[in-house]
Amino acid sequence: MSGSAEHGDVAAPPASLDEQPVRMGVLDDYFLFNLRWAHSAAFRHFKRHAGIPGLRPGWFALLTLINENPGITPLALSRASGRDKSTLTPLLRDLLREKLIQREETPADRRSYTLRLTARGREALEHLAVCAAAHDREIAAIVGDQKPALLALLRRIATELG
Repeated sequence: MSGSAEHGDVAAPPASLDEQPVRMGVLDDYFLFNLRWAHSAAFRHFKRHAGIPGLRPGWFALLTLINENPGITPLALSRASGRDKSTLTPLLRDLLREKLIQREETPADRRSYTLRLTARGREALEHLAVCAAAHDREIAAIVGDQKPALLALLRRIATELG
């Protein structure tokens, strides 16, 4: 007896719905989907390097920008990081809660404030910088000598669409 369905045999169903192949359709050829997919994979890998359970995407970049620009305003930080207020505000709240940054009121404008790293924030940044450098070397090994071209293309996308 053959294994065909016309003879009454039915193929065993997958063990779970999660094992069924997923058709990607047009997503397979879309830049944004592939950028997001690569970003998610890269961040999960970076988070494993860092070993910080609550680490969120953007912490390293924000801590770096605040460190390089003590007294930066949230608006300037938003522009420099490419994040709008709706995504920046919760990240700043997380960094404040973790005592990695501190807010300082500005006497000239009581509605505004500036940001600085705390001692704990500098320690966290030092750790994340080591992890980021190792992580970047691993990604560089994947893209090989195409790294300068890839970075140039990513910057061009950001510039022309930003």
